[in-house]
Amino acid sequence: MQDNILAAASYEKQKYYLEPKFQTLPENIQEEVRILCVSLAQKLECTFLMGFHEDGEVYFETVKGEDDFNFDEIGAELEIKELFRVKKELLGALKIWYTIFFTKNGEEVKKALLKR
Repeated sequence: MQDNILAAASYEKQKYYLEPKFQTLPENIQEEVRILCVSLAQKLECTFLMGFHEDGEVYFETVKGEDDFNFDEIGAELEIKELFRVKKELLGALKIWYTIFFTKNGEEVKKALLKR
């Protein structure tokens, strides 16, 4: 299964990255993704990734430094679970957007949505 990174933020390097092929996202959604990634990277003191699985499901990932023995993996998992709960609407919209524009079934989904 091929994963596609949408965006990433690094606490250590104080940088944010948005994958160029996803810059067709509406600007307000891009801004929400940026805030989400940067704030979690800062809160968890790690590199925070947000992306799509091949089927369109959104995923989050934390990457800690090799010598970061204080990283709270359980706390990070709880933050991610909370993120899925709180940002349910955003994540659902991102899944639909990705499915329509970046998957093989996108045209079928687009036609079904337009019929409604």
